[in-house]
Formats: sequence, structure tokens, C-alpha cells
Amino acid sequence: MVIRAVLWDIDDTIFDYTTADRLGMHKHLAHEGLPDGYENVEQALVAWRELTDVHWARFAAGETDFLGQRRERVREFLSRPLGDDEADGWFARHAAHYESAWSLFPDVLPALDVLADGFRHAVLSNAGVHNQDRKLRRLGVRDRFEAMVCAVELGISKPEAGAFHAGCEALALEPREVAYVGNEPDIDAGGAAAAGLMGIWLDRGGRGGRPELIRISGLDQLPGLLAGNTRFGAPDTFG
Repeated sequence: MVIRAVLWDIDDTIFDYTTADRLGMHKHLAHEGLPDGYENVEQALVAWRELTDVHWARFAAGETDFLGQRRERVREFLSRPLGDDEADGWFARHAAHYESAWSLFPDVLPALDVLADGFRHAVLSNAGVHNQDRKLRRLGVRDRFEAMVCAVELGISKPEAGAFHAGCEALALEPREVAYVGNEPDIDAGGAAAAGLMGIWLDRGGRGGRPELIRISGLDQLPGLLAGNTRFGAPDTFG
């Protein structure tokens, strides 16, 4: 198998979404005050992340639209009925703090630099093009990717095979010629492998397990893997 291109997930793969979301909400609550029903900020942060996962899954499944999942998250988090404008305003104030905390993982640029000459690069995300394009431009890496395929516009989402195949079609390559890198074992690596790509699980948290998947713990291991070096304990490729 000759890999010619890498399809990338964005959130918690390239972009440190979890840290930005946590820091942003922490700052937001410092300004807004702790909502009723939460004993402390940590409890509120955990609840916000859980609600995010629930409503993002509903959005990915087509049960609600992008603004709808945001509004329902806010209403459930605050445990009170809000009009759309009020919910949008609360979320917009949160988003300002969240965006101020945006950052790439430190191993992203070194990996992209090492892989720039030998591989083509594109993005496949379960979000929408407008939001993800803006994010990558703010982070200074949009020009590293020749194509961007997103579930909102595509109408299907990972781990459906059609989503991965759409990413390959954007590159005019066969699935067997493309690697997909993402932080979720099932949605990303498992779904990609089932669709005929080389699915790679970026296990930054060291969860381990899942021996059936190709797993790396950091992007420093990716160039060697794509070059055919599966000895993940070997010295990294970055000088």
C-alpha cells in the first residue's frame, strides 16, 4: 500500500479543542456567574462537556441544525427556558472567551512540515465548512490543506464510509492511497479503516487498547508510520 495523502480530523487532532473549550467556559463563568444547580465550577465544566457531546451527536445525526444544538446546550446547561436571541447572546459571549484560547497542538506544525513534500493533505470534519475554515485560518494553517470536506455540507458524517470516500474523491485518490488521522478510535480510525483507508488513531491521552487499530500517541510518530516504519518506539522524525 502506497499512501499518497493524509486526511485530517480537526478538533482534538490538529486544534486543541478540549483545552480551549474548558478555558473559555471557565472565563465565561467567571463573568456570568455560576448557574443555579452547580456546586462549583468544575461540576459545571463537566456538565457543559457532557451536553456538548450529546447535542453534537444529535447534530451529526441530522436531528437538529447547527444553531439548534447550540441553543439547546445553553438552555439545558442553565436549566431555564430562553428565547433564541437570549440563548444566542449567552453562547456568543462564551464563544469570545473560547476563541481567545484557540491553539494548535505543538506537534502539528512540525508534522506538517516533515510531511509537506511527500504527501498531499486535506481535511474531513464532522462540523461545517464555514466554522472549520475560519478556525484553520485563525490558526494559520488553512493553506496547508488543499481540500476541506465537512459533514454539514456533505449530508453524511463519520464514521459512515461515504464521508471518508468523499474526502478521497476531493483528492482524486483511491481510499487505499489515503490515511486518515483522528483522535476518536471508532468515529475516526475505525470508520476510516472500514471504508478502505489507512485509519490512524491519534491517542494523545494514552487510553490504549484497541489492538485492531493503528495507534500513535503523538504526531511525531506519523512520518515514520507513513514511511513504513511501524516501530512506534523508534526515535521521532523531528530534528
